[in-house]
Amino acid sequence: MNTIAIVDYGMGNLRSVAKAVEHVAEGARVLVTDRASDLASASRVIVPGQGAMPDCMRELNQRGLREAVIEAAASKPFLGICIGLQMLFERSEEGDAAGLGVFAGDVVRFPDAAMDAGGARLKVPHMGWNEVMQARAHPLFAGVADGARFYFVHSFFVQPRDEALTLARTAYGSPFTSAVARDNIAAVQFHPEKSAASGLALLANFTRWNP
Repeated sequence: MNTIAIVDYGMGNLRSVAKAVEHVAEGARVLVTDRASDLASASRVIVPGQGAMPDCMRELNQRGLREAVIEAAASKPFLGICIGLQMLFERSEEGDAAGLGVFAGDVVRFPDAAMDAGGARLKVPHMGWNEVMQARAHPLFAGVADGARFYFVHSFFVQPRDEALTLARTAYGSPFTSAVARDNIAAVQFHPEKSAASGLALLANFTRWNP
């Protein structure tokens, strides 16, 4: 059976993510779990996350899930959401927290002085609906219009050292990387579980993705 494990490390919007995945993953078993053995046996793994990066990394480590997440990212279809994207990188400015180091790069804060095109100061956190512009074709965005709007809540964003990682960008003051992908890993800064039809389409694509 296709088992989709959603990693529970005490920091994610787990119920919303699980319900959205159950809605689109026909015939799959959706398992919310904090057990490393479940991640090892799952067909696919989703790592959601909300809150501060230092807290998320501490909880992941204390629950003995760090190596299981790294192994999942190396071996099977893997989707990171919000902090689940940020933790894949080396270090975050938020609390000077070390990430998992799966990808080279940093997580940085939106500048307080950022302005929109009309000269108005932008609020931090970046919260609400915004356009996601696809940098290249990928199965995760199959059937999703370029420029489709997704729901964001974050003050920090990733800066990949390898620009080829970037799958999509979003403008907030200036463009930032809002999705990455390489091999079997995809990760997004926005919340597909809160993003209506486009978000459900993306999650459905992930449940069928065979990298």
